[in-house]
Amino acid sequence: MLTAERRAYLLETLRRDGKIVAKSVALELGLSEDSIRRDLREMAGEGLCQRVYGGALPVSPAVVGYERRREVGVAAKRLVAAKAIEFIDPGSTVILDGGTTALVVASLLPPSLRCTIVTHSPTVAAALIEHPSADVFILGGRLFKHSAVASGSAAVEAAERITADVFFLGVTGIHPESGLTTGDPDEAAMKRVLASRAAETYVLGSSEKIGAASPFGVIGFDDAEGVITDADPQGGIVRRLGAHVRIIDAR
Repeated sequence: MLTAERRAYLLETLRRDGKIVAKSVALELGLSEDSIRRDLREMAGEGLCQRVYGGALPVSPAVVGYERRREVGVAAKRLVAAKAIEFIDPGSTVILDGGTTALVVASLLPPSLRCTIVTHSPTVAAALIEHPSADVFILGGRLFKHSAVASGSAAVEAAERITADVFFLGVTGIHPESGLTTGDPDEAAMKRVLASRAAETYVLGSSEKIGAASPFGVIGFDDAEGVITDADPQGGIVRRLGAHVRIIDAR
């Protein structure tokens, strides 16, 4: 089998099954696992998949640049954001993660809702400048431009001094096997700190992130109150996720 044929087969398997198990594919094609792993390594290098132990998973479309992410899944993010706001009680303190879905949460926050918003995202904070009822606290640090958030030791130290009722966590991948993931290790560490400062953590899971994976784990499913998603609750991936975490239908 030619290399191009193998890669086409692997991509079709990934599209159909939502994952590639190297051992199984090697048996199906009568090839060595090393050959399949080599193909997956090259495909991952081209951004076509996310390698995991034993195979590969779909790569998340949410790892592209910030401005391009604002154009991905716009309707889905709006549904997720609107549902998330239902979990904000009047007078509560809310940590809003960075990212484009959190930005939509900020834009949809009802003008009459009195609350305190804590964020390490300057874009989220700016979206709340005209909000008449929300107090806004910005956590500072070095700007991680890919996600437009503060990062580094200064941001972590500032986060460790706050306490909140709820944290809305943004991730780039949500998969029943690889868990809740994102594309940068420092960003993942910052998200873990923020999650540790809130009584409840809800994951903002627009449908393009469901079934996808990124390299770095954030928190375990047990540390989240639920995943808010517009994805079909009867879909195979969502049903599998439901065995690990509460699925909150945003449709």
